[in-house]
Amino acid sequence: MIHDILAPGLRVVFCGINPGKSSAHTGFHFAHPGNRFWKVIHQAGFTDQQLRPEDEHHLLDTRCGITMLVQRPTVQATEVGLHELRTGGRDLVHKIEEYQPAALAVLGKQAFEQAFSVRGAKWGKQEMTIGVTQIWVLPNPSGLNRASLEKLVEAYRELDDALASRGL
Repeated sequence: MIHDILAPGLRVVFCGINPGKSSAHTGFHFAHPGNRFWKVIHQAGFTDQQLRPEDEHHLLDTRCGITMLVQRPTVQATEVGLHELRTGGRDLVHKIEEYQPAALAVLGKQAFEQAFSVRGAKWGKQEMTIGVTQIWVLPNPSGLNRASLEKLVEAYRELDDALASRGL
């Protein structure tokens, strides 16, 4: 079982789609060696050093958290069904209402669209909010995503800069 890393007063909660088999096996988020999450958030400015999956609770020291839309592990996120994503989206809204981070970053456009019944979402900051929480859609850092490391870092840095400009 992989547990959320959540607390009140966070700058951002990163929301993955669901755990991969490596994460399910180790119990840590973004544990597959090919996943670029830890490298990306470090290079984008969210952490002072590159954390390892087993150091994930240190994210709270940087006022960042992690959750996921669906708890069920799969080899690929494409195995997650629409019903699971919609249910996960409703559950996510409740979590965000409870914790009210400054931003929620959903990692994957298609997952965001399906979970929130939205069409034609753009990358970056969304029009919709959950209470005072801004919603951002960022590229998924999975090794299966063909986006370059530089493009991922650029997208995540835009969120970090936006939060910093608000004094967060």
